[in-house]
Amino acid sequence: MHTPLCKHAQGEPEEYAAVAAQRGLAGLIVTCHNPPIDEWSPGVRMADAEFDGYVQMVERAQQAWAGRVDVRLGLECDYVPGMERGLAEQLGRAEFHHVLGSVHPQIAQYKERYFTGDVVAFQRTYFEHLALAAETGLFDTLAHPDLVKNEFPQAWEPARLADTLAASLDRIAAAGTAMELNTSGLQKKLPEMNPGHTILAGMQARGIPVVLGADAHTPQRVAADYTPALRLLQSVGYTHVSLFLNRQRQEIAIETALRSLEA
Repeated sequence: MHTPLCKHAQGEPEEYAAVAAQRGLAGLIVTCHNPPIDEWSPGVRMADAEFDGYVQMVERAQQAWAGRVDVRLGLECDYVPGMERGLAEQLGRAEFHHVLGSVHPQIAQYKERYFTGDVVAFQRTYFEHLALAAETGLFDTLAHPDLVKNEFPQAWEPARLADTLAASLDRIAAAGTAMELNTSGLQKKLPEMNPGHTILAGMQARGIPVVLGADAHTPQRVAADYTPALRLLQSVGYTHVSLFLNRQRQEIAIETALRSLEA
């Protein structure tokens, strides 16, 4: 979930916590977009000068909802090669519970740097960057890990990327990084969760832990489509979902999660 500091979300963390309580969640981790590294897409993230205010914003929500919803501090960090040092410095500025690593191929700077007119090559580059993100060791989870399919949805054919996807997932598994199932993909150009069935099955086959996220930019998106997401995970063989507290992974049985949501 995000905050208004990213300039494209609405609602304070307390409002998100209220919806979390209504929908049977024990807690939530605020993962707003990190301040820009090397002036990377400053229009869709908090300014560096707002970082301390972000930490305080989450602390206020934590205090307001203590004993009802466990609110924790996280961060969603954009990654492209070369950002490693700046990101490591940022992550040392606060005690985070969950750090997402994201590659956003829709950002103009990303396209300017990496898109040459060859759509398939662009898709392959994206999955190379996902693997590199895992190998940095900076991130607990890779967010929405097939987001590139929404840039050229008419050209999305996982079968022709089979070698690239397999190599990327092998490297992510070796790095020990979790991957997210992001339900907000249902709202995008190619309306399916991120990632889709093919990649989820590849993740499960390699024992890659999966974290569930709604990528909420408004309070009403908290836990959106979690029940069908959990059923999708079961369909490819997952029995547990993961979460991170103090950047340590914990597992919850999918059936336990479903009962919580249905209560």
